[in-house]
Amino acid sequence: MLLTLTSNPLFGLILTIAVFLFFKEIERRYPHPLISPLLLSIVAIMLILWLTKIPYEHYFKGGQFIDMMISPATVALAIPLYRSIHLLKKHFKSILIGITIGSVFNIGLTFLFAVMFKLDKTLIASLIPESVTTAIALDISKQIGGISAITVLAVIVTGNLGPLLGPTLMKIGRIDDEVAQGLALGTTAHAIGTGKAMEMGEVQGAMSGLAIVIAGIVTVIVAPLFMLFLN
Repeated sequence: MLLTLTSNPLFGLILTIAVFLFFKEIERRYPHPLISPLLLSIVAIMLILWLTKIPYEHYFKGGQFIDMMISPATVALAIPLYRSIHLLKKHFKSILIGITIGSVFNIGLTFLFAVMFKLDKTLIASLIPESVTTAIALDISKQIGGISAITVLAVIVTGNLGPLLGPTLMKIGRIDDEVAQGLALGTTAHAIGTGKAMEMGEVQGAMSGLAIVIAGIVTVIVAPLFMLFLN
């Protein structure tokens, strides 16, 4: 009976939305940097599937519809970006340089730690694109010989660290400029960081959305160059 119900596409869709809204309400009532609705939802759904022995394939029949909305949602970031076009024109050179340096630093730091811990080439290739959005990260991972499953996990972990640590680190560093806040979250924590940026303000969201695109382009170019050092 249970398997019959869970095989319906509505199961995965309703479960995902219900769990996420539940943790959003928890966050609203008890605001804290460690309360991440996205991260908690992922863990909760994993536990539900594991405890009830519901096949992942059943869940994903409905979950895939939300997965399909990732690309349109990313494209929709063009709306706040258009509204903040005056800031883009005013700070274009600084924005471009900042995102480029940030992206190269992200890749370089990941590469350095991976080499220090003597990870094999395939694992390094899987981890290098961790700071860009999933769709781009998967393409880069395949291009340089990574494993898609590991790349997805790395992207999720990195993306959740941004909203968890970003606001606190920006307070410590006294980074109160809206443009800088958005660029920092978008460059380091891709779409998940952009979600947090949108909560902070429209300017932050717009700049974070822009950072996703530019960081993706930079990573596509730079990631293969780092892999050359392993040949």
